[in-house]
Amino acid sequence: MLDTISAYISTLNGIVWGPVMLILILGTGAYLMLGLRAMPLQKLVYGFQMLWRGRKAQGEGDVSPFNALMTSLAATIGTGNIAGVATAIALGGPGALFWMWCTALVGMATKYAEAVFAVHYRETDGNGDHVGGPMYYIKNGLGPKWTWLATMFAVFGALAGFGIGNTVQSNSVADVLSSTFGFSHSITGLVMAVLVGVVLLGGIRRIASVAGRLVPLMGLFYLVASLFALVSQFDKIPAVLDLVFTHAFSPTAATGGFAGATVWAAIRFGVARGVFSNEAGLGSAPIAHAAAATDQPVQQGLIAMLGTFIDTIIICSLTGLVILSSGVWETGVTGAALSSTAFETILPGFGGYLVAIGLAVFAFSTILGWSFYSEKCVEYLIGVKAIMPFRVLWVAAVFVGAIMELDFVWLVADTLNALMALPNLIALLLLSPVLFQLTRSYFKKQD
Repeated sequence: MLDTISAYISTLNGIVWGPVMLILILGTGAYLMLGLRAMPLQKLVYGFQMLWRGRKAQGEGDVSPFNALMTSLAATIGTGNIAGVATAIALGGPGALFWMWCTALVGMATKYAEAVFAVHYRETDGNGDHVGGPMYYIKNGLGPKWTWLATMFAVFGALAGFGIGNTVQSNSVADVLSSTFGFSHSITGLVMAVLVGVVLLGGIRRIASVAGRLVPLMGLFYLVASLFALVSQFDKIPAVLDLVFTHAFSPTAATGGFAGATVWAAIRFGVARGVFSNEAGLGSAPIAHAAAATDQPVQQGLIAMLGTFIDTIIICSLTGLVILSSGVWETGVTGAALSSTAFETILPGFGGYLVAIGLAVFAFSTILGWSFYSEKCVEYLIGVKAIMPFRVLWVAAVFVGAIMELDFVWLVADTLNALMALPNLIALLLLSPVLFQLTRSYFKKQD
């Protein structure tokens, strides 16, 4: 029975992550980037200035604009940055990294649009908290006749969270701590469940507070470790970059344990893993940005787009360059094991431990970030009375995920991610005139 269901979902996964979806994701980002006249790229430095200013509240909301971004990054900086990049290269070849960059560059416009709409169309719930995201900008922006689309997003988002944002993450942590340090899956699951429960009791304010401290520290840790590895391989970087750009447009031949890859494989896995990593177009991040204490939707959009830049252009690039410069991408190893092998090859004795610790912390923060996303989806569907039962179920799922085999859950969650993206991308395209008008008005006042 399970094999039949798995085969069906696998077929569905091939459809929803097929050419149409990849074109829709890239096309939406490209269309928004053109409509904004490349503003996200031109205003990158300005965005970092707004981020620095956003350490304090700038208007009504529940968390500072800075902590809203940290909550978003907590959810996106995870297994995608370590295992996702490795999988993209292992299946799509070095050229996949180029297509991850392309996804991120146009994804900055997508993430900007999501956050602008999240703040512009947000509401206040029965607990007095600010809530927003695709379900709210679909309902309030497109009108009552589109409510079914908002409901679709909320259903997919609530379910996807338990997979990609919870059980998959806790399972990854349990696996890496077991293989590296010999910790049992059950002990790891229990400790993580307790820690997650303690944070979740405080709601978005405590999640954002933890994320505001944890994300910068873990990001800096991984940045330093990766740069240290790359400095020792500095002479190989030009050849690695040549591999990336060459095989973005030409097939990668089979060599060693690498089975070879077509250009389409490079595009498919580069775009899919890029979206998995930075979530631009998925519709998850704007749920966090809707809680920002700001009265300027455009300013929060400028802060939000930095998430895609930091996640993919910086962190994923570092992982990819370490893997390619180590040469182990040709061995046939894939996933987190490939990243671990790469770091251990360049930094023998402790490289593997760096990846293990990094993956554990990244995955833990992802569980926190995604708990808020799924909670708000459930709240939209059922109401504030569902919040506490949801949190109990979420904590229980952390432990269950740590002790289970999750190949099937990976497949289901990956499919649900694509189904989340569809309603969100439709809304972004239909509401794009509002985005362009808000952006023009804001910068006209600034000038």
